[in-house]
Amino acid sequence: MTRKLDNQVAVVTGAAKGIGLAIADRLARDGARLVLADLDATALAGAKDRLISQHGVAVETCGGDLAEQSVAEATIAAAMARFGKLDILVNNAGGGIIKPFAEHTPATLKTTIDRNLWTVLWCCWCALPKMRAAGYGRIVNIGADSVRNGLWDHAAYNAAKGGVHALTTGLAREYARDGITINTVAPCAVNTPQMVEITQKAPALAAKFVSVIPLGRPAEMEEVASMVSYLSSAEASFVTGQVISVNGGSTML
Repeated sequence: MTRKLDNQVAVVTGAAKGIGLAIADRLARDGARLVLADLDATALAGAKDRLISQHGVAVETCGGDLAEQSVAEATIAAAMARFGKLDILVNNAGGGIIKPFAEHTPATLKTTIDRNLWTVLWCCWCALPKMRAAGYGRIVNIGADSVRNGLWDHAAYNAAKGGVHALTTGLAREYARDGITINTVAPCAVNTPQMVEITQKAPALAAKFVSVIPLGRPAEMEEVASMVSYLSSAEASFVTGQVISVNGGSTML
């Protein structure tokens, strides 16, 4: 049976664990060959072994800090060297330092912007010439619903993710005639290991985050991955420049 991503090559950043690994797992299940990128080389190796074992797909890895131009270049180069093409780029690498704005330091502010915006900028900058030359591409960025609802303690994080949302619309228009679609998936609170840790250490704060979600619970990682898979496929050929919330209704329209 043909799967919707058979013969496609996908780069997934921040893929060693959490949402990124769930996305990689879904794309592998849909038939994609993968390049996994992450800062955590040990966890990355484990993710590679798991995906090969479970799905029998070809998997390449590239470790390093994607906020550095050279690492982003090496990641895209790894896809071209191993598979000869790049069809899909999922910019998931990130991670919030969630705290009241006045409690941030220059170091935590820089880290927040580096993790969540520079990783996306560099990977798009490196990938788009390859996609344009091929006349085809799917870029899916992971944004944040907190950009839209002004969630508590998220101001610095929202500055970075808001940049991702804006980059999405600008690039989507610029590359619309090149066979490339560019979209963002914006989740609310997601039931990741980090969310579990917040729930254990600061249950009142976690409850506040969930309180704005009409469905009354965080998203599951697989629910985010499902939307990424759709936007990565040929089925979404007329969807571009969109920020699509997977948020249980925490923002609407």
